[in-house]
Amino acid sequence: MLQQRIEALISLNEKLRFENPEFAQVARIAEQENPWFTKEFIELSINSIKKAFLDDNELIAFAAAYKPNDTPKTIGLILAGNIPLVGFHDILCGVLSGHKINIKVSSKDKRLITFVINKLQESNDELKEKLSICETLKDCDAYIATGSNQSNLYFEQYFGKYPSILRKSRSSIGILHGQETTEELKALGTDVHLYFGLGCRNVSKIYVPKGYDFVPLINAFKEYEYLADMHKYKNNLDYNLSLLLLNQKMYMSTQAILVVENENTHAPISVLNYEYYEDEKAVRASIKDNKEIQAIVSSKDIPFGAAQNPSISDFADGVDTMAFLSEL
Repeated sequence: MLQQRIEALISLNEKLRFENPEFAQVARIAEQENPWFTKEFIELSINSIKKAFLDDNELIAFAAAYKPNDTPKTIGLILAGNIPLVGFHDILCGVLSGHKINIKVSSKDKRLITFVINKLQESNDELKEKLSICETLKDCDAYIATGSNQSNLYFEQYFGKYPSILRKSRSSIGILHGQETTEELKALGTDVHLYFGLGCRNVSKIYVPKGYDFVPLINAFKEYEYLADMHKYKNNLDYNLSLLLLNQKMYMSTQAILVVENENTHAPISVLNYEYYEDEKAVRASIKDNKEIQAIVSSKDIPFGAAQNPSISDFADGVDTMAFLSEL
């Protein structure tokens, strides 16, 4: 029953806590196995999930907006692992849909996702039958797969003939007008730096007006210089700095990020691209149909600092996962 499945999701609120010794142990192992998953960022992801996805009123209203599917199917989920529990929203939609969900977990996020699945199964007998972690996904009726552009070629080859949502790499952008406050620039810094910039909702490029003064932005970003203490991030920073020096390319920087003029929407780890503009309307027209953009932060779009806090109805790539599942 839907109500019982909702209750199983809500029950995760108490289990996804570092005060819970079992979860704390799982989180420690996850960090050991994947150094990108620091305790700080695991906790940040969990708090975002609890606030946006596991509120009882939000869940009930969200589920009620979709017609129940009376012919349950078997759905294959292939989850990404770039940030902690990044595949949780797909699992949530799968649980609410009532379908049987077979899940292929990313090796980068195996511990946390497995913990969530186990706790859902413990909370609800129906989910013991309908939620499964699988090494391979065969004989499914439909697929939802998230991965890189390269892995998407594989997804298209094997799953394209089935009803499917197949997601490629995306990144996010910021549009600045030049009059942002210090608080807004610091908030933009969270959009850029959280999760070491590995998420599709991390801002990897900003558009700035001609003559833009970068000094306040660089000063605001210094708050995140501690990220360079993580050796894997520092290795990326040093490598990208070496390339810039070798190619004699101009850059600005803090101790943790390189700010470079570049038209590309995507930027490597530790790099923030920027592009000058003269007409904001022209910028918006140029990015209107850009399939590489996940989110836009600005004074007119997602507020600065909120890129990594999607609501329960913010679907990846703008494709309504619940509608897809309810209409199968």
